[in-house]
Amino acid sequence: MADRVVVVTGSAGGIGTEMVKAFEAEGDVVVGLDLVDGFDVGDPAQCDAAAARVEAEHGRIDVLCNNAGIGVAGDVVQATPEDWQSVFAVNVFGLAYLSKAVLPGMRERRAGAIVNTCSVVAEVGLVERAVYGASKGAVLALTRAMAADEAEYGIRVNCICPGTVRGPWVESRIAESADPGATRRALEARQPLGRLVEAEEVAAAAVYLAAPTTYTTGSSLRLDGGISGVRIVR
Repeated sequence: MADRVVVVTGSAGGIGTEMVKAFEAEGDVVVGLDLVDGFDVGDPAQCDAAAARVEAEHGRIDVLCNNAGIGVAGDVVQATPEDWQSVFAVNVFGLAYLSKAVLPGMRERRAGAIVNTCSVVAEVGLVERAVYGASKGAVLALTRAMAADEAEYGIRVNCICPGTVRGPWVESRIAESADPGATRRALEARQPLGRLVEAEEVAAAAVYLAAPTTYTTGSSLRLDGGISGVRIVR
C-alpha cells in the first residue's frame, strides 16, 4: 500500500484534513485540493488542470477521494435557486468533473480506486436537509453508476455514508442555534450510539475502501451510528 499517489478534495478542514493525515500515515503521497488554496472543484477546467499537474509531477493518480462538499439547511419551500445551484455544483458536478479528469489515467493503467464522501441522508430522510439530501442521493447513484462503468478497467468506486460528523459545518450550525447545548444533544441523540461521528473515523473508512485488499465496488459504507439500520424501542 506504500507509495500510492492520493488526491483528496476538500482537504483543508474537517474530514479532508483527517483523510490527508490517514493516507500519509500509510506512506502515501497525498495531494490536497481545496477552495482555500484557490481550487474550485465546480470548475471543469480547474479539475482538468489539477489532474494533469498531479500526473505530471507524480506520474499517476492511484486514489481519488472526492470529499469536497457543502450543505444548506431547509426544506424545498425555503430552498432558493442559488442553494440548489451551489450545492449541486460542488457535491455532484464537482465530483463528476474531477473523476472525468482522473479516470483516463486510471483506465490506461487498469488500476485505481475512487472514494466518494456521501452521507446517510442519501438513504434516510432527515428534517430540513432537502437540497443536501438530494445532492447526496445523486452521489450515491453516481457512485454505483461509475462502479459499473469502471469495473472492466479494474477501477473500484465506493462511497462512505456517515451520519452527523463533528466538523466545522455542524459546529457552526450548533453555534448559530438558539440553544447550542440542546441542539448538540439532539444531534447526538439522533445516532442510536449516542454521539457524533468523528472525522478520523470517516478518514479510516476511506483508507479501508481505497486499499487494494478491499474487494468491493459500488458499495456504500454506512458510518452513521445506527441511524439507517437501528430503531431502539422500549
